Amino acid sequence: MSRLIDLTYVLSPETPLYPIYDPVQVADKFTFADDGFAVRSWAFDEHSGTHVDAPAHFGGEATVDVIAVDDLLLEAVVLDIGQRVAADHDAMVVPDDVLAWESAHGPLPERCALLARTCWGARAADPDAYLNADAGGVLHSPGFHPDVGSFLAEERPGVRAVGLDTASLDIGPSTEFPFHVAWLPTGRYGIENLARLEELPPRGATLFVGAPRLQAGSGGPSRIFALV
Repeated sequence: MSRLIDLTYVLSPETPLYPIYDPVQVADKFTFADDGFAVRSWAFDEHSGTHVDAPAHFGGEATVDVIAVDDLLLEAVVLDIGQRVAADHDAMVVPDDVLAWESAHGPLPERCALLARTCWGARAADPDAYLNADAGGVLHSPGFHPDVGSFLAEERPGVRAVGLDTASLDIGPSTEFPFHVAWLPTGRYGIENLARLEELPPRGATLFVGAPRLQAGSGGPSRIFALV
């Protein structure tokens, strides 16, 4: 038996957001009780909730509406750095983590999405804990080392997307976002704020990425699920 696992958080005004983004706003425009049908008005920045970072987010050519459909249906490869994150909130996925995964599970699939399970999702219900700002306002959360971007692009080109269970592909204290800079301009995309990664096996799950077709968008909230 196979099962579907929804990796998407519900988008709401309470959704934890990277601090540069405006809060999600939602209001009733029409209600069934008053108007006989229901419509709600939404306002949110593209990079809210569980979402895709298109290459254009950091200088790449592809906007979210033109990401190839073939790149939205991929085998999921899951690296687990949760133990390292427990000791260091700014821990990073490095190329050696990819090599160690291959030693244990074989070569990366020909086409895949590489997902980092950091166990940060356990904080998602508490926005303060999820963003994890220190007394000076500096955020602390795990992410990808920029060397992973160049390593994957040059030596593992079958990796078409990366993702993780935090608010940014880069570590929390980053101000120049070097992994975004190294990865997105290569034409691949990223996924942030994934849920329930602990339910995926190291390999073999099929990832479905419902990226929105927002004209010329740099990304957008997405419905993402896995078939295990």
